[in-house]
Amino acid sequence: METVDNGGRVRRIEELERENEAMKEALAAAEAANQAKSRFLSNMSHDIRTPMNAIMGMTAIGLSHIDEKARVQDCLEKIRTASAHLMSLVNDVLDMSRIDSGRMTLSEERFSLADLVHDLAVILRPQAEQKGQELTFEIGRIEEENLVGDPLRLRQILVNIIGNAVKYTQEGGAILVRFAQRLAGEGRVWLDFLCEDNGMGMSEEFLQRIFLPFERVRSGAVNQIEGTGLGMSIVKNLVDSMGGRIEVESQEGKGSRFTVALPLPVSPGNREAALPAGGCVLVAESQDRRSQQLEECLREIGLMPVRVTAGTEAVTRLTEARYENRMPWAMLLGQELSDMQPLDAAAHVRQLAGKEFPILLVSEGDWAQMEYRAVRAGVSDFVPCPLFRSRLTGALSRLICGEGEDAGGTGSRDADYRSYRALLVEDNELNLEIASELLGMTGIQVETAENGWKAVERFAAAPEGYFDLIFMDIQMPVMDGYEAVRRIRAMERTDGKSVWIVAMTANAFVEDVRLSRQAGMNEHLSKPVDLERLQDVLRRQFG
Repeated sequence: METVDNGGRVRRIEELERENEAMKEALAAAEAANQAKSRFLSNMSHDIRTPMNAIMGMTAIGLSHIDEKARVQDCLEKIRTASAHLMSLVNDVLDMSRIDSGRMTLSEERFSLADLVHDLAVILRPQAEQKGQELTFEIGRIEEENLVGDPLRLRQILVNIIGNAVKYTQEGGAILVRFAQRLAGEGRVWLDFLCEDNGMGMSEEFLQRIFLPFERVRSGAVNQIEGTGLGMSIVKNLVDSMGGRIEVESQEGKGSRFTVALPLPVSPGNREAALPAGGCVLVAESQDRRSQQLEECLREIGLMPVRVTAGTEAVTRLTEARYENRMPWAMLLGQELSDMQPLDAAAHVRQLAGKEFPILLVSEGDWAQMEYRAVRAGVSDFVPCPLFRSRLTGALSRLICGEGEDAGGTGSRDADYRSYRALLVEDNELNLEIASELLGMTGIQVETAENGWKAVERFAAAPEGYFDLIFMDIQMPVMDGYEAVRRIRAMERTDGKSVWIVAMTANAFVEDVRLSRQAGMNEHLSKPVDLERLQDVLRRQFG
């Protein structure tokens, strides 16, 4: 007689039901993902066509008004803005693709937190100013300024978050960005980042999906704002890859608050400029918060701050100090005074105290725009805000102790590269014309080669030391850039080992930078080539 195992049959039915339920959930998830991708493709079609329409339309307008310089210049500015936006869309799609395929890698290199934050301010302040927004950067307690990590990806995280705050905050709104650190032990620190705005905010329902790819808030107001819906998904993946945490709080109509915590190794061998302790520094700033930050920074480096809030008060104190032979070591000139413009105060102080007295301007302003007027008014050096202790210490050390003369902002002059020669290796005629023109704008002498093989021949035939720099494309016929560099490095001549070689390529990912380094290249410039980045490479190579 056959025995029926009812218990086993029930368990099997339960397993089948669970499998069926799991398959239903997987199918629902796949359908939701397909719907999200369909929405994404629809949004991308719109978002890509928008800047493309601007580029094509402004090109046509510029060509039809070719003799009207102001009109053409306006068209070119709009083309540049649209091109930058189009590039950001393409980068988001490529980044998401690499994350999905598991090919996203992070670099490990030394970087300065002060430089990173200053770059953020330079990039994002103009965007906020266009909307009349108040964008405030605050620096809390910073344990270590020189860190190790992937500065490009870190900047991508921060630009994305702050950029969204600017984008989704109404005109005249306020955005607060704050950086601080906590010790994490074993040569590491936690970098704490906060971005808070009073913009349109997000619903509780959307907050559950904010880090999913292709997701965007669907509302009439947001539909007018361009974007891929990939930015926050990329941010979340990068933060997770760095071992960090990200949290979001938001209410519709009241704004959003993003907090990020990232563990980063401290760069070994950090050394801050030293100053003799006990010296007195005059601080001229009427705003309490800014003055307090300057005073705290001075106390941390062993100096004694004395505050004044007006230009006339600064002149009176310095007059008395000079009469009593107890002049302060320097004056820090802030952004606001109660009775006059800071540069007017600098002119009065310079006339009183003489040409050797150090006057440091500490400001959020664009030094390039104010340098001429500031130097004429008597400013000795410039320290940018957000304020970092290393920047202030370095400037004071240069002026008080004479270390690193002409290293400050006021000592900068347009570089002259006419005595240097570069070999430009590029197979595409249009890219060759663009790169030649950009390099020519710097004054450097340019010779060209159309592929890696020709570049090796050209370099071998030239006398030692003839080329100071080589810009090398990667993907070329006959011989690619990697092989060309390896052959140049292997030559039995001194400059083969020492000549500075820069990759100038459309291969723009971290892995591509690593491959360039492994082949023997010193720098990596991704296309489209940015003139400021190109000039930065020349400055660091030639000084």
